Amino acid sequence: MLSSLVSNGRLQTPDQSELITPWWSFTKTVLAATALSLVRDGLTGLDAPILDQTFTLRQLLRHEAGLADYGELAEYHADVTNNESAWSADEMMQRLGGAQLRYSPGTGWRYSNVGYMLIGRLIEQLTDLSLDDAVSQRALTPLGMLNVRFAKTRIDLQTVYPENTSNYDPAWVFHGLLTGPVSQAALFLDRLLSGHLLSDGLIREMQEARTLGGPIPGRPWLTTGYGLGVMQGSVGNGFSLCGHTGCGPGSVIAVYRTCDGNIPVCCAAFGADTSEGCVETFVAGQLKQYLRQEG
Repeated sequence: MLSSLVSNGRLQTPDQSELITPWWSFTKTVLAATALSLVRDGLTGLDAPILDQTFTLRQLLRHEAGLADYGELAEYHADVTNNESAWSADEMMQRLGGAQLRYSPGTGWRYSNVGYMLIGRLIEQLTDLSLDDAVSQRALTPLGMLNVRFAKTRIDLQTVYPENTSNYDPAWVFHGLLTGPVSQAALFLDRLLSGHLLSDGLIREMQEARTLGGPIPGRPWLTTGYGLGVMQGSVGNGFSLCGHTGCGPGSVIAVYRTCDGNIPVCCAAFGADTSEGCVETFVAGQLKQYLRQEG
């Protein structure tokens, strides 16, 4: 397990986590931060319809827009398992039946990578930049991130840990796949939630989560919810966490920051050939242990 812990803005375990890894769905948190920087600068609003659709940016960020997800398609999983090249975005949408909504925006919840693909398109439209440049200029560089970039081809994954990742076409992640050191994932979340990029008001909006349910078998959560690009919930003993888990072929990353106590602390962990519950439980345990020691 690769891991990194940040407290008071400083890395506590910097030497364990400099291998480049895929960030999988932690990329959503970075996209959310980028989109919220557009709200900060008055380029869009959280509650106005966007992209000529009936849903809002807030609903996209919180998976409340009514969109389906390609993860529900059996042929998607088959092609990924067989190391096939990714479909085009247009083909993916056709296989999903187009842009038809599954429910009226705001009335339900359904995790959707497609929604974050649309957020990426909105970022490009409003900045007149490529997604790479917009995310770098508006989120990664302001928060001091080093050696974090989008992987677009199999060649981009040849130097990424674990080695079997290089057989995977990163274009399967239709909203984009960031790669970087685990330490940088921990620093990104800590600096973001510390207010280094967004106003206190926008951070509160980000952490206002839709409650989704109770305990999940095999995972540490006692309650679960989803905010604007962040997963949020309690893990027992008075601890609640905010961040994101990401899963892909053969590996998992989990990046979370405590919401309780006077010492905010963040932990990121990456595991190969393991489950999301295993990595999340490790992160929750590291955070609880650190806070007990400091308390």
